[in-house]
Amino acid sequence: MGADSTHPAIVAEGLGKRYDLGYTGGSGLLSERLEGVLRHPLRRLRGAPPAASRRDAAEPFWALKDASFEIGRGEAVGLVGRNGAGKTTLLKLISHIARPTLGRVTTYGRSATLLEVGTGFHPELSGRENVFLNGSILGMRRREIAAKFDEIVDFAGVEAFMDTPVKRYSSGMYVRLAFAVAAHLEPDILLIDEVLAVGDAEFQRKCLGTMRDVAGQGRTVIFVSHNLNAVQRLCTRALLIEGGSILRDGRPSEVVAEYLDLVGLEQASGSAEIHADAPRFGTGEVQMRALRMLDRSGGTTTTTYLAEPLTFDVTFEVLDPVDAAVFELGICAADGERICTVQSIDGSREPTPLRPGVHTVRVTIDVTLLPREYVVDVGMHTISGATIDWVERVLRFTALNESAAGDDHYRWPGVRGYVRPVSSWGSPATGGTIADWEAQPPVRRAAV
Repeated sequence: MGADSTHPAIVAEGLGKRYDLGYTGGSGLLSERLEGVLRHPLRRLRGAPPAASRRDAAEPFWALKDASFEIGRGEAVGLVGRNGAGKTTLLKLISHIARPTLGRVTTYGRSATLLEVGTGFHPELSGRENVFLNGSILGMRRREIAAKFDEIVDFAGVEAFMDTPVKRYSSGMYVRLAFAVAAHLEPDILLIDEVLAVGDAEFQRKCLGTMRDVAGQGRTVIFVSHNLNAVQRLCTRALLIEGGSILRDGRPSEVVAEYLDLVGLEQASGSAEIHADAPRFGTGEVQMRALRMLDRSGGTTTTTYLAEPLTFDVTFEVLDPVDAAVFELGICAADGERICTVQSIDGSREPTPLRPGVHTVRVTIDVTLLPREYVVDVGMHTISGATIDWVERVLRFTALNESAAGDDHYRWPGVRGYVRPVSSWGSPATGGTIADWEAQPPVRRAAV
């Protein structure tokens, strides 16, 4: 349906999608039924049960239940939730890749969808041919596609491979070209699933910038990601999906906070376990397993004294070898705003080669945090910037308003800011301290 400024971009009414676990009869489309008759013409004569009875015997599973909402033109909406919550199912229904079991979804304008590596590309065709194929599917004329072609190739960075069949592309090349096509052929609605983790940091930055530009041009973006910081930076609205239902619809910061409370990581006394199903994103060669905050004696703690360095032990499991890994740990305010970041390559240190197994690395951060609550993000990247594993808000701790020796504290309840740098105060004339200053005569202004 064509775009119309008087309509919202997407209207979903009582949307539901049921899958029958154990049933392999397909979607019920006429083409599938004809194929079944041609492949198995004697099935009924041999006493095979009809499709309806086989479906009745299957166990129903509702991947999405009673979803109703409207999304306006120009909105950037993030979908957050656990794996299996129904986010990708919802995108498939909006993009009409799948049909709803109940309800209906109406879209106004043409949509481009990037759900997973390879979506919308024919593996035997070259990159060039797939660009024109995708543009044609979107209803564009050849000259319109040609006008965007150089921009697409430049964004994707695969110029040398445009005449190579895409089946020979790496996953990163595939996604870069697929995203470039989806974003640059000017769809009215852009639907993006969690596929950007395979790109490096520069590509992820470009993608987020492009999605922001798309929304700024009055087009609609729906973005699924476990990168909660990206959702908060990009989106103006977010939906929390849990068990196939929309649990919350509101501001991204509020929805993300509720999601993190819902899936709260298991932590106690300064030690957090990071299970395999924890909210995370990345390519997956390594997974974070645990994070511990240590006191001066080596025990776990949930507090740190004023002017005392922070020490953390990060336990991780290497599933596949990584030649050049970069560890990252971030300290955030309670609302998720990043305060400081440390990486294992800071100070021109070399990246770390990793071999399969469970390992622990210790990081000490010499920073004085002002008194308040903080949370910790932890993860790993390749040296090129591609995220291997990233988990947010793993551990909470409190910075106290007193030093370990009791000789340093703030004299009032609240102090603005988060970090206290090292500073010195004195006389610009003598170099002495403030206590050494002598009273100076007042400066008199000349009469006007």
